[in-house]
This record gives sequence, structure tokens and C-alpha cells, in this order.
Amino acid sequence: MLYICYPRCTTCKKAQKWLDEQGVDYTLRDIKEDKPSYEELKEWYEKSGLPLKKFFNTSGKLYKDMELKNKLPDMTEEEQLRLLAMDGMLVKRPIGVSSERVLVGFKQEEWEETIK
Repeated sequence: MLYICYPRCTTCKKAQKWLDEQGVDYTLRDIKEDKPSYEELKEWYEKSGLPLKKFFNTSGKLYKDMELKNKLPDMTEEEQLRLLAMDGMLVKRPIGVSSERVLVGFKQEEWEETIK
């Protein structure tokens, strides 16, 4: 599993602790240091089955400063993906990428279903 997180994020820390407790093998990737590319985001979005809005860190400062709540509805899917690829801090985290599924945000029950 590829585990993408922001190390200072408390939810990411909680998810990582949970992964460690479950004995899950994962590769850690810091979203700020190694931001996801447009191609990766497009692939994860398609694989996740989630609405693209779920990939945005709506509680983040950058999201709020850019007033994306009002702008996203008028943007194309490609424009939104390109925006996400510009700055890892716009992306909701943590993200868990396995061969068959992509998890966005940490909901323990959801992660349990996927890991088992």
C-alpha cells in the first residue's frame, strides 16, 4: 500500500498508528515534499469511485484562501485535477492506495474493510 500523508496532520498520525497496529506494509510518502502528479490524481480519482470534491482538503487554509468552495462548481474536472496537482496541501489526506482501491481521508471502518 502507498500511504500518502502530511506528517504533522493529527488524522494522518492516527491512521498511520492504526496501519502499524494492523501490521500493514506500506510505503510512506509526504504529500508536501512529494506532491501527487496530475496523472496520479486522475488515476486515483477514477479508481476511488468518489466525487472529485472529496479529494480537496476543504478545511485547509489554502482551500479557504483561494475561495475554492465558490470556484470548484464552475471548474472542469481537468481544471480541478490540475489545481490539486499544484500543491499537496490542497489534497485531502491521508490517502491509501492499494492495487484495487483508493481511500481518501481516514475513516477506520472503511480502511478495515479494504485492508482485510
